[in-house]
Amino acid sequence: MLSLAIPNGGHISYGKMKLGGTAGAVRGLVVEYLPFNYEEMNIDVDETKKKIEKMAKEEKNPPKLVVFGASVFPFPHPVKELAEVIHDVGGIICYDAAHVLGLIAGGKFQDPLREGADIMTGSTHKTLFGPQGGIVLSWNKYADRIKRATFPGNVSNHHLHHLAGKAVAFAEMLAFGKEYAEQVVRNAKALGQALYERGFNVLGEKKGFTESHVLIIDITKYGDGKTIEKKLEQANIILNRNLLPYDLKFGRHFEAPGGIRCGLSECTRLGMKESDMIQIAEFMERIVIKNENPEKVKKDVIEFRKNFRKVHYAFDSTRDAYEYLRIR
Repeated sequence: MLSLAIPNGGHISYGKMKLGGTAGAVRGLVVEYLPFNYEEMNIDVDETKKKIEKMAKEEKNPPKLVVFGASVFPFPHPVKELAEVIHDVGGIICYDAAHVLGLIAGGKFQDPLREGADIMTGSTHKTLFGPQGGIVLSWNKYADRIKRATFPGNVSNHHLHHLAGKAVAFAEMLAFGKEYAEQVVRNAKALGQALYERGFNVLGEKKGFTESHVLIIDITKYGDGKTIEKKLEQANIILNRNLLPYDLKFGRHFEAPGGIRCGLSECTRLGMKESDMIQIAEFMERIVIKNENPEKVKKDVIEFRKNFRKVHYAFDSTRDAYEYLRIR
């Protein structure tokens, strides 16, 4: 199979056997990596075409599976540009939409199946805001094979306690998905710009930083991703450390990588808009660049957060976001 390497945004499940990834260690697949363009923060179309053609002609071993999608996924992947060359060598295209499924549903990111993907997988609990779970979408011609592989090959039952919650989430996406997806992307771009203006090295600057909910920031000027993640967490700002595409070249590893990753879907659901991204950027600047005490910044973060108590892009509710309900 061909997929993205983990430092380039690939999920650990795409990993080679030596890395303990699901594809290599559990499924026994031989994993090769898709060429990646650091400047574009995306798959290199020309180099990928060359690699697939070489695998097919010279090595007599064309890829049977090509996986698009990522855990760090700021820009749409070139499914349309590469579908023909993949299908010409007999390959199947899978699109991992775990992180961007809600944006796809909202018509804001890309349309993988109509661009040439054979199968799309995703999560029901990220940008698509439902209970935790997975989803597989495909074409009728693959239906029986997918169903047989799912049951009993991978699951032995379905979880009825998720069903109502997912139905509500899908109904909310039908009602509010377009507006929600558009605001998520606007917020992500706004935060990227605000951070960039304050001295953060936000990747993808020449392309507007992102076309999704995700920003990736090279934090090496101020420390490593682990240290910065913990300092921000102390101030109630939750994000995660993240490998950068070039980290391994500089001897950095996943425990203390050179980057951090921000996701804007939850802030958007709480009703935050572009102007609020400026405030978030200022909080991050105070901690990371100005080196203020996180406990001091935390007080201001808590005050800021008090303005956002309701879940938006959802059906009406009398409850606040995250309100604890005591069962009597």
